[in-house]
Amino acid sequence: MKVIICGAGQVGWQIARHLSGERNDVTVVDNNPDLVRRATDTLDVQGIAGFASYPDVLEKAGARDADMVIAATYSDEVNMVTCQVAHSVFSVPRKIARLRARSYLTAIYSDLYRRDHLPIDVVISPELEVAEAALQRLSAPAAFDTEVFLGGQAHLLGLSVDENCPIVNTPLRQLTDLFSTLRSVVVGVRRDGTLFAPEAGDQMFVGDSAYMVVHSDDIRRTMEIFGKTVRKQERIIIVGGGNVGLMVAKSLEERPERVRAKMIERSRACAERAAEALERTIVLNGDGLDVALLSEAGVDRADAILCVTDDDKTNMLAAVRAKAEGCPMAIALINDPTLVPLMEPLGIDAYINPRATTVSSILRHIRHGKVRSVYSIGDAEAEVIEAEVLSTSPMAGLRIREIDFPEGVLVGAVSKQGKVVKPTGSLRIDDGDHVVIFAMAKDVPEVERLLQVSIDFF
Repeated sequence: MKVIICGAGQVGWQIARHLSGERNDVTVVDNNPDLVRRATDTLDVQGIAGFASYPDVLEKAGARDADMVIAATYSDEVNMVTCQVAHSVFSVPRKIARLRARSYLTAIYSDLYRRDHLPIDVVISPELEVAEAALQRLSAPAAFDTEVFLGGQAHLLGLSVDENCPIVNTPLRQLTDLFSTLRSVVVGVRRDGTLFAPEAGDQMFVGDSAYMVVHSDDIRRTMEIFGKTVRKQERIIIVGGGNVGLMVAKSLEERPERVRAKMIERSRACAERAAEALERTIVLNGDGLDVALLSEAGVDRADAILCVTDDDKTNMLAAVRAKAEGCPMAIALINDPTLVPLMEPLGIDAYINPRATTVSSILRHIRHGKVRSVYSIGDAEAEVIEAEVLSTSPMAGLRIREIDFPEGVLVGAVSKQGKVVKPTGSLRIDDGDHVVIFAMAKDVPEVERLLQVSIDFF
């Protein structure tokens, strides 16, 4: 497959890394020659320096025979024009655009734009994706990472292993015997900064981070087994009244259960805009780092604080200050991945990486065949893939223990005729089943081969 990626920033670079690693023909376009050089030096891709929306630049990138254009520059307008040129001039079959401005999104989603007028096949909204990620973090407050699969029937949870965890030093094989009815599978473990797919004899130690696929009905029980306290999120403070904070607040107001939310926004104009848009959320104008203002917002009585300003350091410091004032749960929005190792030492419970959520969203739309969902873990170290098993798949008709999976691949959940079951070695995978598979990055191409998903891309 031939793909042109417009924009060589973090999102574009990560997408190029994924696709080039799977032996696709990838060309990266950016008007910053340094970013193009970084991509070509570190990845197996071609690079073109120039404005992505210019027809001559797209032609140099090979748009005449490209299968897809992914427009992920920093400019909404450039992304839209790039898709228009790719469609009108080069007839590129599939166009994906990343758009930030709420005005564009409202118009597109309300059908004011038709495909003939603005030919974008898939619109990715980073802020919408981040808002949804924030809500997922709030739904599982003890987890540092979470994602939904199989129509909400299964969840990926990232849980830290601490001194209070009752199953420390217990082999995973023994956990299966102890909790035979628990529909939960540990699919990944991060130890000393290294992520790996565990084997049945492996143990979990204090300081590890475990990734597991859990049936939605067994989330509370899984949390308790890991020594995590499960509490309802009834009082929430949001620091940052921009688009992300506003989307989260609106979603909280729409929930059937009562949630008391308060928002702190430094910009007066932004705070007034948020106050007009929200009905039940109290909006306070001021600095989220101000102890007096946090106290006025009731931070010591809050169940969680969500820091989603456009400044990483403000988010981190606000989260730390809230924890110091007695808030039990702090979530921070972090754009810079180099700051992530500071989360645990600072006592921040969970973080949201906008680039990772955007990358996962784009991958969801460009995977081959019957792939329904893709979630990228860490710095593109692994993926959790949800896919339908085709009749042509080498997996179809085999029991899990009979499938020749690479060492870095584990099955986390299987859905048969709409019912999610725990994957055991004796479970047979049939045509039409939906599977959730954890795969280290190097093993993703083999997973696609086993799923037989590289045949029909469109």
